[in-house]
Amino acid sequence: MTVCAVATPERPGWKWRITNYAGEVVEESRGTFPSIASAVAEGAARMSRLGIDDSVRVNPYRRSTTHLRSR
Repeated sequence: MTVCAVATPERPGWKWRITNYAGEVVEESRGTFPSIASAVAEGAARMSRLGIDDSVRVNPYRRSTTHLRSR
């Protein structure tokens, strides 16, 4: 998993966002922070408190080709 800081034009300030390695958002802060560093630091602290599995989700649409290798 990774923590990044994001900002939107509609709202001033930075939010932290925790994503897994597949790019899916796991959690995002509700409040904003004045700097990128403070947002990332708070997000990293939250990620350590979550204690969830950080593996990549298996793609259910990807089909194995092991049956073709034995030919």
